[in-house]
Amino acid sequence: MNDWAPIAKEYDPLKAGSIDGTDEEPHDRAVWRAMLARYVPNKGVTGDPHLTLFVARLNLQTTEEKLKEVFSRYGDIRKIRLVRDLVTGFSKGYAFIEYKEERALLKAHRDANRLVIDQHEIFVDFELERTLKGWIPRRLGGGFGGKKESGQLRFGGRDRPFRKPINLPNMKNDFYGEGSAEKRNWSREGARDWRGRDRDHERNRDKRWPERERSWAWGESERERDSKEERSRGRERKDRDR
Repeated sequence: MNDWAPIAKEYDPLKAGSIDGTDEEPHDRAVWRAMLARYVPNKGVTGDPHLTLFVARLNLQTTEEKLKEVFSRYGDIRKIRLVRDLVTGFSKGYAFIEYKEERALLKAHRDANRLVIDQHEIFVDFELERTLKGWIPRRLGGGFGGKKESGQLRFGGRDRPFRKPINLPNMKNDFYGEGSAEKRNWSREGARDWRGRDRDHERNRDKRWPERERSWAWGESERERDSKEERSRGRERKDRDR
């Protein structure tokens, strides 16, 4: 618990798939894919990774000129790389922006997150591909992205940090009656009391059952008497009318 941090210091697919980093088995196939993947960062990417921002959730119509116009407010930009499809040339919705100074990088990281550009709320974080050990991109089942509650959620990043684990060993032991000797004795005595009550209840029920039968029988006899009296009264009336 002393080494716990809400943001991941080293990427672990199994840990990234857990909300508090305590899972021992993967909860979906994407985590399996990330655990089996062998990823090497793209060597063709140049620039200082510690001065580069990752910008995601962009509008597919957003261009490099628009990104330069927005992010140049925070400082001098050295390079902008908008990732595009190799075949179609269309934007994939994310980009990398390299600054000249660390002060500008930190300012953009603090203020540009959740900024609306072309009717889209963007997400801004530091580059992790070349700075976080063991990084696996989202296309291989890794990453820290994911907004759908029923989909591929990953934790440990800025958008979804880890939640601190809750230790419940004492509560669990008490719940199952595994705590102190006094509690175990109390639970045993309580169980005995309940068993005794059940037995008494069954005995009383057996005693009450014949009484109910008698009462039902008595009720039927009374009904028969009433019906006979009504019949006799009806006959007497008919005789009088005649």
